[in-house]
Amino acid sequence: MTRLTLAASAALFALSTAAFAHDYTVGDLVIDHPMAFNTAPTAKSGGGYLTITNTGDTDDKLIGVRADFPKVELHTTEEKDGVARMMHVEAIDIPAGETVALEPGGLHVMFMGLGGDGFDVGEKIPATLIFEIAGELEVQFSIEERGAAAEHDHSSHGMSN
Repeated sequence: MTRLTLAASAALFALSTAAFAHDYTVGDLVIDHPMAFNTAPTAKSGGGYLTITNTGDTDDKLIGVRADFPKVELHTTEEKDGVARMMHVEAIDIPAGETVALEPGGLHVMFMGLGGDGFDVGEKIPATLIFEIAGELEVQFSIEERGAAAEHDHSSHGMSN
């Protein structure tokens, strides 16, 4: 490969990565890449995912999420006897100096009551994250194709509960 081809490839990679990257900050918290996967048109619910990094010296908690759906809850996924169940949690701890991942198969936001209007690729879901100490933060969850998860792998971040 020529130097020009390598430079062009690097630029394209940077642009494609930037298309998936979006982050927000409130207080000492950095919220990275709020997203949800596309759903079937008839889906009744959809999960939201992101990472939260607490850069401060004080623990915080995600205590709620508001969005324009009949019900929005914080959930965790527990497996028992080979069956995964989603369970409501009151809050998600965000320890000082740590990163917490909300990801498939673990902690996540559950948007319920889609009413036959599933999530379509390219849509944005406006939502407000509510933290115990940092307060409220408006974000947008980007709806992505399930295969796009490889572009921005949430599983590379530590998970805490």
